[in-house]
Amino acid sequence: MKTERISFPGATGAILAARLDRPEGPVRAAAVLAHCFTCSKDIAAARRISGRLAALGIAVLRFDFTGLGHSGGEFANTNFSSNVGDLLAATRWMAGQGLAPQLLIGHSLGGAAVLKAAPQVPGLRAVVSIGAPSDPAHVAHNFGGKLDEIRAKGEAVVTLAGRDLTIRRQFLDDISAASLTDALPRLGAALLVLHAPRDSVVGIENAQAIFVAAKHPKSFVSLDDADHLLTREADAEYVADLISSWSSRYLDLAPEHMRPEAPEGVVRVAEAEASGFRQDITVNNRHQLVADEPVEMGGTDLGPSPYQLLSAALGACTAMTIRLYARRKGIPLAHVACDVTHDRCHTEDCEECDKAQSKVDVFNRTIHLRGDLSEDQRAALLAIADKCPVHKTLHGQAIIRSALAGD
Repeated sequence: MKTERISFPGATGAILAARLDRPEGPVRAAAVLAHCFTCSKDIAAARRISGRLAALGIAVLRFDFTGLGHSGGEFANTNFSSNVGDLLAATRWMAGQGLAPQLLIGHSLGGAAVLKAAPQVPGLRAVVSIGAPSDPAHVAHNFGGKLDEIRAKGEAVVTLAGRDLTIRRQFLDDISAASLTDALPRLGAALLVLHAPRDSVVGIENAQAIFVAAKHPKSFVSLDDADHLLTREADAEYVADLISSWSSRYLDLAPEHMRPEAPEGVVRVAEAEASGFRQDITVNNRHQLVADEPVEMGGTDLGPSPYQLLSAALGACTAMTIRLYARRKGIPLAHVACDVTHDRCHTEDCEECDKAQSKVDVFNRTIHLRGDLSEDQRAALLAIADKCPVHKTLHGQAIIRSALAGD
């Protein structure tokens, strides 16, 4: 994805810092992502979700609320209402860029903010809440023994996530008065609720309250043993995968222009993080995959390796070719499956290999056939496997043309 640093005025006039993550190809839709209470736009989970959506062609704006991260203003002067105002300011800025958001995503208190703001966002089609409280006043439990001091003195310094933040009485008054009761039945968009049953910061009962109050279409997915901030990479990847898959059903994604030189469309591969090997793969802007490398190779093992994907292509093409042949010949094939393994071996171990090479790639293909088949039919189906197009490509000579894209 391509990331731009931008800024825009928030609800109180403070300049908010943001990142606009654009897809490698054409923009097909837009989204705004609101981070959790006292976090920032740059936490790992927000980056991963944004990157996965960008791979689908969705431009994502993630910004810091007033007084947090790189945004201006004083955090002590903010509250839940100002967060909602900042979020609405973000949607207006996006609309002014020709990127009116169809999707809002919010994490923790940011999730409550998107639920509150959703009825006020024109053209919104989908909303995602992650570990969100059903009542904004829920965040007050983070202040522990400082609540009495805040009420008595008007403010107190509270340590949250290792940071000292000034919380004032007006913040408590605002979250006490804030409610999602009116907003939830009026979202005007599909809702996806993501929550971990073991979330020790925001209990799972909050997800139940949000889900019950909202109208259909709505979905709930348990995040199992994930923590509140999705600090484990595998959990962030899972959430990113869920959001990209679910939202594509509800968003009005602009079609990508079909290029005559690419009749099957474009397979676009873009790295997820420069620090690793994980790649986001989008096939013709409709299907999404992830490629990675094993941990021992420096990857995170959150997706198949390139050679495993190549093996999958061979296995899929083999099964399709056998099925097509069986249909045409009237062979009673009940089921076909194909196991493929990849290895490299010395030429002396492979009788059919090119003797000029010291090592060659070997794909071992085991084909499973079920049905009332004669030996002749089984032999014919095995023979036709070698006629599959991917087999021919791997066995033949391919031409690969490479060029650098323009800026």
